Formats: sequence, C-alpha cells, structure tokens
Amino acid sequence: MIDIYEKINELYDRRREVELGGGDERIDKQHAKGKLTARERIDLLVDKDSFVELNSFIEHRTNDFGLDEQKGPGDGVVTGYGKVNGRPIYLFSQDFTVFGGALGEMHAKKIAAVMDLAAKNGTPFVGLNDSGGARIQEGVVSLDGYGHIFYRNAIYSGVIPQISVIMGPCAGGAVYSPAITDFVFMVEKTSQMFITGPKVIETVTGEKISPEDLGGANVHNSISGNAHFQAETEAEVLESVRKLLGYLPQNNEEKPPGLEAGKEDDYRPDLMDIVPFDAVRPYDVRKVIEQVVDDGSFMEIHQNFAKNIVVGLARMKGETVGLVCNQPKVMAGGLDIDSSDKAARFIRTCDSFNIPIITFEDVTGFFPGVKQEHGGIIRHGAKILFAYSEATVPKLTVILRKAYGGAYVALNSKSIGADLVFAWPNAEIAVMGPQGAANIIFSKEINSSSNPELTRQQKIEEYRQKFANPYVAASRGMVDDVIDPRDTRIKILQALEMLKNKKESRPKKKHGNIPL
Repeated sequence: MIDIYEKINELYDRRREVELGGGDERIDKQHAKGKLTARERIDLLVDKDSFVELNSFIEHRTNDFGLDEQKGPGDGVVTGYGKVNGRPIYLFSQDFTVFGGALGEMHAKKIAAVMDLAAKNGTPFVGLNDSGGARIQEGVVSLDGYGHIFYRNAIYSGVIPQISVIMGPCAGGAVYSPAITDFVFMVEKTSQMFITGPKVIETVTGEKISPEDLGGANVHNSISGNAHFQAETEAEVLESVRKLLGYLPQNNEEKPPGLEAGKEDDYRPDLMDIVPFDAVRPYDVRKVIEQVVDDGSFMEIHQNFAKNIVVGLARMKGETVGLVCNQPKVMAGGLDIDSSDKAARFIRTCDSFNIPIITFEDVTGFFPGVKQEHGGIIRHGAKILFAYSEATVPKLTVILRKAYGGAYVALNSKSIGADLVFAWPNAEIAVMGPQGAANIIFSKEINSSSNPELTRQQKIEEYRQKFANPYVAASRGMVDDVIDPRDTRIKILQALEMLKNKKESRPKKKHGNIPL
C-alpha cells in the first residue's frame, strides 16, 4: 500500500525535475554564454527566500512535430511572486534551457495568469525575457498567446508599474510586450530586440548585420530609444530594477514610498556658479539637478537617448519626484523629435503613478531644419504639450536661463497647467532670442544706420531690457516668483509641501487622443 510519504517524495522529485529546467547540460551552455538561469535571475531580483512559484507543473499539450516526445518542465517559464525591499511584486522569468524559452499556449497562459494576479492585487509586474520567440511547432496558438499578453500589458498600463528586462534574445512579436511596458532594461552583449533577425534581413534586403549591431543594448538605449537602461552584467541590471522599484508606488491609487529625510542644508550657494550668465555658453544641467535633489538620489532614465533633454527620478526630502530638464550642452537644449517623445512619455509615466513633475527650463526652441519638419516635429512636439496639459500631479517649472517661443509654452508654462513657475533673475522669456528679435523688429533702423553693428547691439540690449527678462512675464502672472538661484531647493520643497494634497479633475471622457 502506498503511504503519504511516498506521495510527498514524489512531489519533491517532480519539483526537483521542474527546477532543473532543461537539465545540467543546457544550464552549462547558458552559463557559458555569460547568462544566468531563470531561477538564478529571480534570486537576484527578489529578497532572499521571498519567492513563491505558481503553476510550476504546467506543461505543453502539443503532439505535433515531435513535441509529444519532448518534456518541457514548467513549459519554459517560471512565474510567481516575491518581495523587493519588503514590497511585493509579481513576475515571470523565461527559461531558455526549456525549448529556448519559446512561447507556446501554456507558457502564455502562465504569464497571463500571473499578470492578472498582479493587477487584482495592485502590485508591480516584472518580466524577465529570454526567448527564441513564438514556438513554431504550436502554430497559431502561440501567436494567440502573445495576444493575451499584449492585451494585458495595454489594459494594465497606468494601473500597475510594468517593467521588462531583456536578458537574451527577444525577437518577432515578443518585442511588443516590452514596448508597451513602462520601463525596459537591457544587458550589454547578451540581450537583443528586433522584429526580424539578421538572417531574414540579409535574405530580404541583402544587408549583413550582427544581432548586436541590429538590436543590442547600445542600439536601443542610444539610437532607437526602445530601452531605458543598460548595464554590463545581469546582476547589475537586476540591481537597477530593484532600485527603480523603490521610486515607484505599488499602483496608480497609491503615492510613491517615502524615505526618511536627511538633514541636508537646503540653501545651495554652489548653484550660482553652475549656470553661465551668458545665454549661449553651455553647461551640464545634471549639476543643477545634483544641487537641488537629495544627495545621490537622481536616477536618470534614457541616459544615452535624445541627450538634449534629461529626465529621471529623484528624491526631495525623501519623496519621489520626476525631473524634465533641457540640456544646454547638447544642441543648446533645443527640442527635437526624439527629445519630444522622450519627455512626453516620461511625463505621462509620472502622472500615471502620482509622481510630481519638476521642469528645469533652458530652451532655445524647437530644433529647426527640413529633416525635423519632414520627420513630423509638429506632431512630436505636440506630445509634450498634450502630456503636460493632461497631467494632474503637482507640476513645477524653474526657468534657469532661456525660455523662447513655442518651446517656452510647451515646457509646463502656466498657460498649459503649471501650478507654480519660478524664474532665476537672469532668465530670458520671449518669443525669440534678443539677437533674432532685434534683427527683425529694428531691421530698417539697423540697415540705415551709419554704424549698423553698433545699432544692432544697442537694439539687442533694448529688446533684452524690455522683453527678455523674467519681470515682464511676472507682471502678467506667467511667472509666480523670481527667485535667488541659491534658494531653488527651498522654493521647490515649499511648493511640493503646499501641493501635496492637490486634486484636479478633467472633463469626463473615454480618453484623450494624444498625437501619436
């Protein structure tokens, strides 16, 4: 007679088989590529001994193309929940040692089930992707499986934070799930994303390119903008995911977690030496950010993409804030197609998860040129206007130096919903820079002058005194206060405290129609 202990032993035997995945040989191959296994990755991501696996005994049910003779423990994906810094998350981790992590019917069912649990419980969701794509042997049901995942990515967008970590190949339809999520991480040299791989491209177009050059971490973090973060190793990437989760709330109905505030001096005299008075001299806006936010708290997002704008998360007195900042050392801080997309996406992410938005403005305008116009800068630039206008979180702007033309309006001006706008005393707020304006307004006087260059300089200064200063805007209520640069952190902290209970409604509608 079989007793209960035999059944328990069978349970543990089956569990060990599942945990071994594709077996020692395939695990060794995974390690030889510099990649961890699905379970090793989970161990690095979540707090020690906090992971609880779900649906571990699921297997495929396909008999075609020899699959009836192949076992697939867990069907190539590990799903479950755990904790990161004591806060719960749900996750999946694709197992490349089982069917190359390819997605089939039951594989997708496991992921969809754990996504539903994450949404029901208002908990962040993290996907660790390492897959050869759709499981061809299962045919159309594998494509249907992707559809179920994409649908959940879209429906739960803005409800719970969704993070994708690319830790190996991610090809074909598989790339669209990460593209819908809030943040994408990649590992240098071992992770790739592309719709069609190098072999297909060579067959169709004749172009030869390596997987890394086509869709590696550097490509997607610097050229396409499809990824937000990259690191040299899987361990570093997963540590960055843990760090990012610390800035985010569990869901859209909560505020981000706060940390105990340090005892820093909020008066920052070093700010006087960072921004040059000369409007055309470049500087690194990150130095301004470092002076204003809590020490060492700034986590830049999309660091290597569209470098003319800097966005990221930080803390002020322990509370999470989002920063959108022109970068004068790149393209004079002007806005182009890519920086418009980058800023608009980040603004909407902050608004989704109740993160106040602080804008440091020093902008010459939207970047001119035929390529930009033909590429749709009108549509892309409008995304920033739309994103700021629809956002209901606290929104603050500090004009550090230049605020010209339509870009001034787009970057969280009072007219599109800024709660408070501050300006430094040297700020120039105008339709265009004094040089261009003087050349247009006073062209006749300059051309008829006996000394045109002297007259031009006089008219430039006249325009600057009359219009290109913060006091004209302040006199019309477009700037709430002109502040001492050294008081910037103090003023922002006071404003955030005043706005912490802000509530703002919008007209009832299904959703807005952002100019995509």
